[in-house]
Amino acid sequence: MTEAQSFKLSSENDELSRFRDEFLLPTNRTMKATKISEDQQDNACAYLAGNSLGLMAKRSRTLVEEEMSVWATRAVEGHFDHPFGREWVTTADAAHPIFAELVGAKESEVACMGTLTANLHLLLNTFYKPTQERYKILCEVKAFPSDQYAFASQVAAHGYTPSDAIIELSPRPGEYTLRDEDILDTIAKEGGSIAIVLFSGVQYYTGQHFSMQQITKAAKEKGCICGWDLAHAIGNVPVSLHDWDVDFAVWCTYKYVNSGPGGIAGLFVHEKWDGQPIRHAGWWGHDLSTRFAMPPQFNAIPGAQGFQQSNPSVLAVVSLLGSLEVFREAGGIKALRERSLKLTGYLEAKLHQSAYWIPPSEAPKADKANFGFTIITPSDPSARGSQLSLLFQPSDGTVMPKVLAGLAARGVVGDSRKPDVIRLAPTALYNNWDDIDRAASALEEVLAEIR
Repeated sequence: MTEAQSFKLSSENDELSRFRDEFLLPTNRTMKATKISEDQQDNACAYLAGNSLGLMAKRSRTLVEEEMSVWATRAVEGHFDHPFGREWVTTADAAHPIFAELVGAKESEVACMGTLTANLHLLLNTFYKPTQERYKILCEVKAFPSDQYAFASQVAAHGYTPSDAIIELSPRPGEYTLRDEDILDTIAKEGGSIAIVLFSGVQYYTGQHFSMQQITKAAKEKGCICGWDLAHAIGNVPVSLHDWDVDFAVWCTYKYVNSGPGGIAGLFVHEKWDGQPIRHAGWWGHDLSTRFAMPPQFNAIPGAQGFQQSNPSVLAVVSLLGSLEVFREAGGIKALRERSLKLTGYLEAKLHQSAYWIPPSEAPKADKANFGFTIITPSDPSARGSQLSLLFQPSDGTVMPKVLAGLAARGVVGDSRKPDVIRLAPTALYNNWDDIDRAASALEEVLAEIR
């Protein structure tokens, strides 16, 4: 049995594969795959970009169309008298129990609201309370740009210089991802000056899944507030925010949770912070029993839902609900994680068979004589999610765009991070083994063509 075969599940023991039928898969034709024969044009493409934008659940389309009908026929009455029992005044509440399952929280600790960066600013405004001694934010270098911008603007608003107040940890020379011991050592040495530790649950560029429980524990032992950006973690890897004593977390939902482009986001606040003043109150966070009496004094919903500000977009919420229902029927993230590990392991094994694969130990960044790709995502399955990031060489920005275009022409959809990385994400809910076979075969063909 080959390494690849050891990962591949048979149709008999791959029960979760049936959920692929719950999603609308773009075809080779609609994705403009020019090197696919005419008789294959209306077949599904190999979509491996769910880490950037998840596919549409068929139920999402149905729910959105229903809400458009309610808007057309019931108008304002849909807030309290809804023909499908989804009164608009409480629509977002349907997402809370499933959010709680996906992030390992109590229902009162999560809220369906806003956008990721708006929620991040909201919670930083709440939890970032710098003092003369403790004012720094610890994060990874090359965090997602919105996080970087948020950190910089937050510390600047308090009169600090980002270059001093933000500690960005970098991988060791010649390595692509952070070592746990380097993160923990920094917390141990610098913890007395750190106000907030905030990493990505899964790093968007490398696909590294950080040791969240261990990092949180170390941060709390040094008196730091610990938060997490779960944009690439929710719906991808199991997390247990409540049990790990995480203070707060934020996430978007349009990646692995498939809510649609720009979909509504979510946040988590640990119940131990109940009763803390909400510094940016809005009417949707006011207790529902008196919200529409419009009282002048704010009375927060207990827990994270007190952070809600404006009424959420119903169309965005039900688009999310369509996918969340599929998650629940599939047994939740723990069940899907097993299939995810198999799919990602299978992709890695297939890529290792490539004539153009360069092991990380043989891929010094300055060596422009190399031609091919290195997988910069950790090889340890527990240290990654449903993503492999491929760094193409020569690392001068000339190879990757050609590879990306070549894959797309063959009906294989990944996404890129300039100048040299393509990310391929086998998503447990809708990708299958044929998608991976197509991706590996197409990559080999494209590289041979470029070579």
